Amino acid sequence: MSSFTTGPGLPFHVYDTTLRDGAQQEGMNLSVADKLAIAPLLDELGVGFIEGGWPGAIPKDTEFFARAAKELTLRNAVLAAFGATRKAGAEAWQDPQVRALLDSEAPVVTLVAKSDLRHAERALRTTGAENLAMITDTVAFLAREGRRVVIDAEHFFDGYRDDPAYSLSAVLAAFEAGAEVVALCDTNGGMLPDWVGQIVTEVRAAVGPDAILGIHAHNDSGCAVANSLAAVDAGCTHVQGTVNGYGERTGNADLLAVVANLELKGGRQLLATDGPEAGGLREMTRIAHAISEITNIAPFARQPYVGASAFAHKAGIHASAIKVDPDLYQHIDPVAVGNDMRMLISDMAGRATIELKGRELGFDLAGQAEVLTRVTHRVKEAEANGYTFDAADASFELLLVEELEGARPGYFQVESWRAIVERAGSRGTPATAEATVKIRAGGERIVSTGEGNGPVNALDQALRQALVRAYPELEAFQLIDFKVRILDAMHGTDAVTRVLIETTDGQTSWSTVGVGPNVIEASWEALTDSAIWGLRHHGVAPR
Repeated sequence: MSSFTTGPGLPFHVYDTTLRDGAQQEGMNLSVADKLAIAPLLDELGVGFIEGGWPGAIPKDTEFFARAAKELTLRNAVLAAFGATRKAGAEAWQDPQVRALLDSEAPVVTLVAKSDLRHAERALRTTGAENLAMITDTVAFLAREGRRVVIDAEHFFDGYRDDPAYSLSAVLAAFEAGAEVVALCDTNGGMLPDWVGQIVTEVRAAVGPDAILGIHAHNDSGCAVANSLAAVDAGCTHVQGTVNGYGERTGNADLLAVVANLELKGGRQLLATDGPEAGGLREMTRIAHAISEITNIAPFARQPYVGASAFAHKAGIHASAIKVDPDLYQHIDPVAVGNDMRMLISDMAGRATIELKGRELGFDLAGQAEVLTRVTHRVKEAEANGYTFDAADASFELLLVEELEGARPGYFQVESWRAIVERAGSRGTPATAEATVKIRAGGERIVSTGEGNGPVNALDQALRQALVRAYPELEAFQLIDFKVRILDAMHGTDAVTRVLIETTDGQTSWSTVGVGPNVIEASWEALTDSAIWGLRHHGVAPR
């Protein structure tokens, strides 16, 4: 399946270009295995087209299509191979890159074509007439070979604003030669929604009601999603974009935000939702984060719809209203996109925030006014001293446990700890770090020494080695993130330090916070909180 009818008129295409245009993002380097892992996730989401890359021009993409033909089974999407129109003065059937598009065996071929006369003359160094012939010849050849052809009209909006007649002639030439879709590209990303809406309206009138027009927007002006929505409103029925807004410079239109807006706000059904492999909007957050893991680019917490902060509330006045009706401060139900509401605990928190956050963590605090008051006061006092709980749910949960149960679980008692950094030899010789921890756990006194590439790493190693004798469950715990912030920096080396660490057991992750007069003391607090929370959530009883 590659398109979905949304009512009277043309079918609607959702066209993903993460594997090609998105992969041009600075710092991203997708292997063939990465692409083969991402494509099924896009298919599960329910997009209609997956653009896999440029076979013939990029060896890695040639390999991707060869392997995809044997290894990928797509239920909802079809693969599209990306390429360019024939070279000036050549024959389409003889152009090696055009032939490579056929050899890819992709059922859809997307061609980038110049639609700005200035680019044809200055970049391609040819005439406007020859550029139109390049479009016509290449489209007609591929259509005769049985391929569905999409034209990406490169620099269309800039070209149209400079010479509308020529840019429109490129679109008409593509349709007349047999192109199924012409996507109008804001290649430089500088358009505004009003401009896009006006131009698409004019193009729609010129090509007629039966032609499939698309929109391909970049985000250089911060308007890629808005421009895509404006284009759809003006008559485009094919939208291109990338998951998480990946792409060159400031990125492409975030396809997830575009589709969520059109489905949830526009009442359209765009993603495949039938069958066991179709995810749709409710799987959007999971799939977005899974693709982030493969690309090795950390998820953007403030990303609309799927970000960790998209439905996170911090102000106390918000919490009071949300307690009555969550819809009062949320534009949609986060479950609709597979996300969830979160309450952030900070010095802005009131009793309603604490109650809602407790419920989120599994504590029923309704009617416990004294507990809520004590916790609220403790949070405000702690934050005044440098703590932050909005990014350290595990530490806040332990605070709740202390208030409700009188103390946190007594997995171990600390007798003492120390950390030493030593460098022997001249300047430039690597320093070594060693830490010693003395604790009581499992009915015995344990002394453990650990080494690391710094004092915190050494402390982490020493604590683990000590505790794993009594709690082998700790073997699965691994520190995966470590952040340090100097508070009151005007005090220089005498400033208070805050440390946030994130730990995982391979299935889930949790964050803890520590504050102290130096990074080592703050880290020790965060490390011990992490071990306690992890053991408690694994159902381990103190030994």
